[in-house]
Amino acid sequence: MTQTLAASNDIDPCTLVLFGASGNLARVKLYPGLFRLDSIGRLPADLKILAVGRQEVTLEAWRADIKSMLDAKFKKGYDAAAFERFIARNYYHANPPTDPDAFIKLKNTLSNDAIFPQNLAYFLSVRPVDFAPVVESLAKVGLTQEDKFWRRVVVEKPFGTDLASAKELQSGLTKNLKESQIYRIDHYLGKSALQNILLQRFTNTILEPIWNNQYIDHVQITNTEMLGVGDRTQFYDSTGALRDMIQSHILQTLALTAMELPKDLTPDGVRDAKIKVLEQIRPIPVDELNKHAFRAQYAAGKVNGEKVPGYLEELGNKDSVVETYAALKLFIDNPRWKGVPFYIRTAKRLHEADTRISIRFKKAPLQVNEQDQNWLIIGIQPRECIKMEIQAKVPGLDINTRTIQLDAANRLAEDDTVDAYEALLLNLMQGDNSNYLHISEAEAQWRLVDPVVKAWAADKTPVHQYPAGSSDPEASKVIFEAEDQFWRYSIELGGDKPN
Repeated sequence: MTQTLAASNDIDPCTLVLFGASGNLARVKLYPGLFRLDSIGRLPADLKILAVGRQEVTLEAWRADIKSMLDAKFKKGYDAAAFERFIARNYYHANPPTDPDAFIKLKNTLSNDAIFPQNLAYFLSVRPVDFAPVVESLAKVGLTQEDKFWRRVVVEKPFGTDLASAKELQSGLTKNLKESQIYRIDHYLGKSALQNILLQRFTNTILEPIWNNQYIDHVQITNTEMLGVGDRTQFYDSTGALRDMIQSHILQTLALTAMELPKDLTPDGVRDAKIKVLEQIRPIPVDELNKHAFRAQYAAGKVNGEKVPGYLEELGNKDSVVETYAALKLFIDNPRWKGVPFYIRTAKRLHEADTRISIRFKKAPLQVNEQDQNWLIIGIQPRECIKMEIQAKVPGLDINTRTIQLDAANRLAEDDTVDAYEALLLNLMQGDNSNYLHISEAEAQWRLVDPVVKAWAADKTPVHQYPAGSSDPEASKVIFEAEDQFWRYSIELGGDKPN
């Protein structure tokens, strides 16, 4: 497959309408991200940005507020000319929730085509419960119709809290929108390191022939943090690690790791390949759940030498069975991956913060002493890299081997650092939804985790505890298929040995 990518600056004149523009996401990510895109010449010349908020604010005051957002983000300063160009793009519209004519007034504002290009992208940085009502209100005044111009709507994570609620939300949105108009954001998909998985797999002849069950023993996809839940205790206790990380980010990483070669790199081509592999994941047998799933909570311990409380202490509820550590064993029922276990895990307050894909290969035909097996590791964060561990002879008279590393950084010092939201905002304006979730992906992910979520919620047995700052609980190894399998830790050589 030969693929030519479209020019990134080939974007129609458009207006970006930000609901929830004074919220934390807009202040910390969206406005600084848009400014950076503008400063490097990636925004269309005719782009306008309309902030929609609950309060009456003068344009002068709003633009001063945007300056405070940029000052907070870019502490070393920024180019004055770039700022003047960016600030002139920005407008404000008050949309009081008590005003029955609020959306008629919004339509009147946007209909001023001397200021606002009529291609409209709506970014809904609002509560999930407000997604469908906002779209309904836009539709009632004709602001979602695509008679002459395109209309796109971004909805923030989470898309539902289970399969039933995801379907209900989808039903509410599709009353007024086509699937092609809905952009479900998962900011992980905007990360360059994640997008690199697909390209590294399929643009290198050395990898694709061995990317299957003939050569691979198992695959691990890991996201661990040293941080606890912080001030998100109530949110976290209603969500848990399984729904917070595995249902979204980690299953998307698995899809990119395991999918077949897309027919092309168009949005439809990439999403079709991901949907197919997600739907091929074997349902987790709830009657043998303890062999396929493991959960735990962090207890009090030490992180970087500092004493930290346990999850139940932070929550103030000793009866909670919500997991801060979740691990699953999955199988993909297709010819490429038949019999290969995929171990996926996420955790708070572990001994290291790392996101990576670790692939262990089967034993080599020649075994010298008790040599290690080959590993291929793709580092996503904090270091973007690819490493391969192979066996080599130890110099000398005897026949012995040792593990050596082939180590390559995916990110060099001179490379641009692009925030995930910057990439996704650009994709939105380009009409490229390949890095946004299709409804079939969201449903497949919920379909997989829902039975585990429900089984864990119904089981009120006290959850296994692990000290904050420790490695994986020894009990988590219950999901492994073979006794010689173990959790892969640091990407540094020797960091993968079990205790």
